Amino acid sequence: MNKYELIYMVDARLSEGEKGEVAKLVADMIVKAGGKIVNSAVWFERQRMSFPIRKAWEATYYLLNVDGKPSEMAKLRRDLQINERVLRFLIIKVEQPLAAPVAA
Repeated sequence: MNKYELIYMVDARLSEGEKGEVAKLVADMIVKAGGKIVNSAVWFERQRMSFPIRKAWEATYYLLNVDGKPSEMAKLRRDLQINERVLRFLIIKVEQPLAAPVAA
């Protein structure tokens, strides 16, 4: 299994309950696709964006560390594109360092 970071943005104007529903839905998508959530956190609660996305100027950013296979992440990517409550998302494969840093 590979390690991935998932960052997604939700409209900050949503209520806490609605944001919780979206977070649960995304977590369910990951588990349904076959992935495993290692860590999840709210990265920024209300962050102003440079330009509006779907008439929203502020977003709440979520950061998740996920273990999964590339095919599972492709399915998750498709599911997130369909979800209208997720403004934007980014899935990054975390590469392991090739060697330990040398102490000077």
